[in-house]
Amino acid sequence: MMLTALGLMSGTSLDGVDVALIETDGRQVRAFGPSSYRPYTDGERSLLRQALTEAVHLSQRDARPGILRQAEHAVTIAHAEAVASFTAQNRITAEDIDIVGFHGQTVLHRPERRLTVQIGDGAALAKAIHIPVMHDFRAADVEAGGQGAPFVPVYHRALTQSLEREGPIVVVNIGGVSNITYIDGKDTLIACDTGPGNALLDDFMFREMHLPFDAEGRFAAQGRVNEAWIQQALRLPFFAAPPPKSLDRNDFARLRLAGLPPADGAATLTAFTAAAIARIVPLLPKPPRSWIVAGGGARNLTMLRMLRERLQPATVEAAEVLGWASDAIEAQAFGYLAARGLKGLPLSYPTTTGVPIPMTGGIVARP
Repeated sequence: MMLTALGLMSGTSLDGVDVALIETDGRQVRAFGPSSYRPYTDGERSLLRQALTEAVHLSQRDARPGILRQAEHAVTIAHAEAVASFTAQNRITAEDIDIVGFHGQTVLHRPERRLTVQIGDGAALAKAIHIPVMHDFRAADVEAGGQGAPFVPVYHRALTQSLEREGPIVVVNIGGVSNITYIDGKDTLIACDTGPGNALLDDFMFREMHLPFDAEGRFAAQGRVNEAWIQQALRLPFFAAPPPKSLDRNDFARLRLAGLPPADGAATLTAFTAAAIARIVPLLPKPPRSWIVAGGGARNLTMLRMLRERLQPATVEAAEVLGWASDAIEAQAFGYLAARGLKGLPLSYPTTTGVPIPMTGGIVARP
């Protein structure tokens, strides 16, 4: 049975809430609906940055001390507003939507401690929008010993089924963290985080230039890459570890660029993201023939150029070129995952998160 699912995603870039509607049975996607975006305000973004700092001290996934309680309230309200605006703009009623997939905002990801924390009150959101909400997608995977990330690979596989091209194909999502899905036919699905996405670059731009990000990579395009710094950073043990593996947004925050002009720093951090993605190639079963880039990084033209240089002779193209709504893919994915969760289908696999057996997940909150 096909379901109308609304997916909500607030990523580690801390930019805002993506909303996307899809029709799916949890296996195939029958139709893409409209999508929208509700940016976080400067105040909300500042609150979330504080929450990331405070979350480092958490030892229990349900604890919300101090600023984290305020941040969770703000995240829940922002998502409720995003849904209200989306349904009004598109003349959709609550009755038209079967399920909402609500990822929440990740503030801590420590799978080695069996701990992953996404703030956002699913029960409160369901009451506010009058639609059933599936939330807490990652907890079951982490409790079973999985990495709890990445979770979008099953959706990437559904998307690539419509492409008539030889594999292996890799879909790379560049959000705050970068992650890849390696697809080779129907049977081979491998996924992992590869390293920083936009997080280090965004934090650098905010710190140095008081800008939220490097629009289209224009600032980095003016700088010179410090390859020695990149090669040193790539010696961290994470990059040599085989998939599956995952990261917290702030795992590389200690890496600092000292003494570089701002444009060179932006160029170097952009190249670091590209180099970290390329570093996964020797750890895959076969070299990919094509790469499809989604997420915020797909809008960074300097990032795309650097990826093409480091991944040749494979092709590298932005998801938009294929008709995919790059900015909406993760939101679509959580609508798709909510439909799968309702049907008890797996959300993660041993080759995507390292979980011992294929796992479903998610908790449903009713209005």
